[in-house]
This record gives sequence, structure tokens and C-alpha cells, in this order.
Amino acid sequence: MEQALSQIDIGIPESQRKEIATGLSRLLADTYTLYLKTHNYHWNVTGPMFTTLHTMFEQQYQELALAVDEIAERIRALGIFAPGSYSTFKELTQIDEETGVPSAQHMIQQLVLGQEAVVRTAREIFPMIEEANDEPTADLLTNRMQIHEKTAWMLRSLLQ
Repeated sequence: MEQALSQIDIGIPESQRKEIATGLSRLLADTYTLYLKTHNYHWNVTGPMFTTLHTMFEQQYQELALAVDEIAERIRALGIFAPGSYSTFKELTQIDEETGVPSAQHMIQQLVLGQEAVVRTAREIFPMIEEANDEPTADLLTNRMQIHEKTAWMLRSLLQ
């Protein structure tokens, strides 16, 4: 009997795929919230470092825009629907929304905290990924952590 094409048989049981997708949904929410915050700061930064920060924030939000797509597509590859609403992201994220227009220094501080929060979320998912031998997700997370750790270091360097 042929297996239905709608069934997923990638060597990871459905229960593990759902658990991994739940973790990736939190990562997606953190990444999207950080994207919104970074884009907001790009639009509203002022001060003597305007050009530098405006350009840096643009590079960062563009990278984050690509990342949300990559994370959501990995969730879909696992056979789970990706979250995609502000209200769901707000429930899942650990990053606080920015509703005001803080100083440039405060923006940088907040982005350091946001970058580090994304790394922590990614790191929390690793045990379940290792247990499932989910190398594609491990590769995705390793790449995301490298990018966020480097970005946090670069932003932190502006504060010294």
C-alpha cells in the first residue's frame, strides 16, 4: 500500500516535529519582534550618529526579514503551520515591543538585549533537536546564533 503524499516521513516522528516547531515558533516570534523594533529604530533614530545607526539598523532589519522567512519555512517543512499574526507573536515572544522613541543609546541597548534574547531562545531548542537528529534545524539555529551573537557584539561595542 502506498503512503499518502500528504504524510510526512522524514525520520522524525510527528510528536518531535511538533515539539521542534513549537520552539521554532517562539524563535520566529522573537525574530519578528526584533525585526519590528529594529525597523522602528531605523526610521526614528536621531543624533550625531544618525547616518551610521540608520544604515546599521537597515542592514540588521533586512537580515531579520530574511531570517523570519527561513524560520517559518523550516516550521512548514516539519509539517506544522507557522504562526503569522501580531497577537500570536506577542504571546510567544520574550522581547518587549517598543512603543516610544528612545534615545539612540537606548535603542542600541535594547537591540543588544533583543539579539541576545533570540540567541537564548535558539539555544533552548537545541536539546529537542539533538534528540530528534534534526540536522537541518540544528544548522539553521547554529547560523542564527552566530549572526545574533556577532550583531550583539557589534552593537555592544558602540556603547563602550
